[in-house]
Parts: sequence; C-alpha cells; structure tokens
Amino acid sequence: MNSRKQSAVSKILAYQILVSLVISAGFALYKGHDYAISSLLGGGAAFIPNLFFALILFKSSGRSARNVLNSLYIGELGKLLLTGLLFVIIFNTPNIEVLPLLVGYITALSVFWFALLMR
Repeated sequence: MNSRKQSAVSKILAYQILVSLVISAGFALYKGHDYAISSLLGGGAAFIPNLFFALILFKSSGRSARNVLNSLYIGELGKLLLTGLLFVIIFNTPNIEVLPLLVGYITALSVFWFALLMR
C-alpha cells in the first residue's frame, strides 16, 4: 500500500475515533455515563474490525495480485467475525443501552461513506 493510500486509511481510522468520542461526549452530556459508554462501545465495534482489515491489507502491499486478493478475503472474513464477537461481548456487558450503541456504531461506519463522498 503506498503512502498516499496509507495516509487516507489512517485519516479514516482517526476520524472514526474522533466521531466516536464526539458522539459519546454528546450522550454523556445528554443522558449520562451508561449512554456514553454504550455509544463508545458501538464506535469501538466499528473501529476495531476496520483497523484489523487495514493492518491485513497493509501487510499485503507489494505482493502478488493473488496474495492481495487472499488478504482481502481474510481481512473481510476477520472483520465480520471480529464485529460479531465484539457485539457478543458488548451485549453481555451490564448497563448497555441499545440506542446509543447503534448510534455510535452507525456514525463510526458512516465515516467511510463521507470519505467516499469527499473524494
């Protein structure tokens, strides 16, 4: 992966963290601790699998097309499994509020959509 693409991926991941923190702070002010933590966990459930995927792709840079394609498959499968595992862990955490959890998750994921629109 060249430095320009790496920079774009780093920016997207950083914006996911920023958006998650801002949304969580808003919930903290509006509804309190449980809502803020739930929102932050939702953002983490989006960020962590995306970080995993980015690391897998970064390791495949400069390799053959077949290796890059295999990395895409492994990265996407790992991302899906990691997302599922994170949600299982989150839903087994006490005092989780579903609405802020989903808001945090969706807003963190929406960073990708806005990044595509900004290109």
